[in-house]
Amino acid sequence: SNIRKFVFFLLSSNVAEIMIIFLATLAGLPPPLTAIQLLWLNLITDGAPALALAMEQGDPDIMDQKPRAKNEPIINKSMGLGIVIQTFAQTGAVLTAFVLGLVWHLEAGATIPSGMNALSYILQHDWRGVDVQTAETMAFVTLSLCELFRAYTVRSEKASIFRLGVFSNKWMQYAVGASIFLLFIVTAFPFLQSIFNTHFPSLWEWGVIIGLALIPAVSEEITKFFLRRREARTV
Repeated sequence: SNIRKFVFFLLSSNVAEIMIIFLATLAGLPPPLTAIQLLWLNLITDGAPALALAMEQGDPDIMDQKPRAKNEPIINKSMGLGIVIQTFAQTGAVLTAFVLGLVWHLEAGATIPSGMNALSYILQHDWRGVDVQTAETMAFVTLSLCELFRAYTVRSEKASIFRLGVFSNKWMQYAVGASIFLLFIVTAFPFLQSIFNTHFPSLWEWGVIIGLALIPAVSEEITKFFLRRREARTV
């Protein structure tokens, strides 16, 4: 069971990262994430919570669950659905944060032609050689928090996080706490800001980032709610 959670968490996060870069490139936007940011996300942000999932206890209703068939694949239909939903949720949240960062970048130093809205101007703008630190920071921090918040909801395939207990896995608290602390370090200290092309978000930016970063976790809880309802009807 914990292997499935581990695979689900990492696979859905990695597919979302690919889609974020792909869709931004397709739209003619600059890359939302740099190579070193992607490396950080895969090694630091994802790594510690994924290991904490291995220490997760069984679901509260594990004795009531039907035994799985020997030939059931790790990625079954419900997990496949979850991966699709999480890919859309994380991609949408991060690209929204990135586009908002681009809008704020333009508003701070460019004049949008009359008769053209900010989104149209962003899509037509030549971004070559332009430093989009604000937008990249928004995307990087949003995706980091998306994955850290999701580390709690992915602890069970069907049980709500409130039934599990948010703080019932102490290893997850250590993993997420350490990852958030390190995220603070790379956005707050100038010598690391220059390496990761980040800045420390303003209070307004933090509000937007946290709001968007909660979308994948909330969508996962909603998905599990409907899975539980469907299962209850078939019993």
